[in-house]
Amino acid sequence: MAKLSISEQSLTTAEKLARQELIAMVPYQSARRLFSSADAQEDKIWLNANEAPGSGQYQLSATNINRYPDFQPDSLISAYSEYSGLAKDQILATRGADEGIELIIRSFCKAYQDSILICPPTYGMYAISAENHGAAVIKVALNSADLTLDLEGLQQQVGKVKVVFLCSPGNPTGNLLPQEQIIAAIKLFKDSAMVVVDEAYIEFSPEYSCAKLLSDFDNVIVLRTLSKAFALAGLRCGFTLANNDVITLLTKVIAPYPISAPVAEIASTALTTGLGKMTKQVQASNTLREQLNLWLTKQVWCKQVFASDANFVLFRCQSEQDKANIFDLLVKNNILIRDQSKQIQLENCLRISIGSKQEITILQQTLLTQLSAH
Repeated sequence: MAKLSISEQSLTTAEKLARQELIAMVPYQSARRLFSSADAQEDKIWLNANEAPGSGQYQLSATNINRYPDFQPDSLISAYSEYSGLAKDQILATRGADEGIELIIRSFCKAYQDSILICPPTYGMYAISAENHGAAVIKVALNSADLTLDLEGLQQQVGKVKVVFLCSPGNPTGNLLPQEQIIAAIKLFKDSAMVVVDEAYIEFSPEYSCAKLLSDFDNVIVLRTLSKAFALAGLRCGFTLANNDVITLLTKVIAPYPISAPVAEIASTALTTGLGKMTKQVQASNTLREQLNLWLTKQVWCKQVFASDANFVLFRCQSEQDKANIFDLLVKNNILIRDQSKQIQLENCLRISIGSKQEITILQQTLLTQLSAH
């Protein structure tokens, strides 16, 4: 038996047996990993995870939680079918849109052989899920001038990737991708890759949804969630929308009971009797977003405010020092926003989630009074 080196002797059993690329991999830094609600010494203003303020009360009546839930609860799928205008066999309920991302990569990418394509700056879980599966990640950055797709760059990758992830409205950028560009990308990869349009924030600009493209193309998948506009982030309920042949494939790799009975019950209620409340919340959020945009443009430390069609605002500070001062000052005052400055093209950028009017007002007053004091 070969003698172990000193470095190998110091490894735990798990480290010795694990896939080597996982040892050094940095996991996705979610808002709750960066700031845990359990560790809070006092109430904080949470404006770092694009959550909607308050979800109200949903009463549970489920009495059969001693039984396993249905694989795809009919009440939930029927409710989302009615809401989305799609057939029930085009819908798969998942544990958040994040599970949809994983299912797609596992279904279409062979480990250590195939690749996905992402367009940074974008949502970090596409790359993390690919790395977890052993799929390579190819990057074609958005155009720096207007954060639109680099179609020439995408064309160069045709035949080299199995899945293309597009985020519209984008996270952390907030902007919608032009519909004609999305269609052009779908056509580019028509015979070689699935094109996934992540619409986690589409309720804030519903007229630009790509779900209608499912009837025209067989390589389109749309991701949705109840975490944002529906104010149900803690519920972990999302939907993958695709043609039936794709949904059938995904059902072969998803867990046997992905949606618990309480989740299905609350989600079904939100998608039926809760739609009016969601619409009012979206309207209020969009109004607050535009007011915050205007306020930011008037601040001497703000260099650029990015166009947003979501429930958050991304802005660029005049300098790295300004960025650090603003972020640290808010944390000191128990106001949490998100630092996005490590993303490509987003140097000195911070992101503010649109919370309640009171929360945004406190943030503004804190910055006005305490930054001037410095």
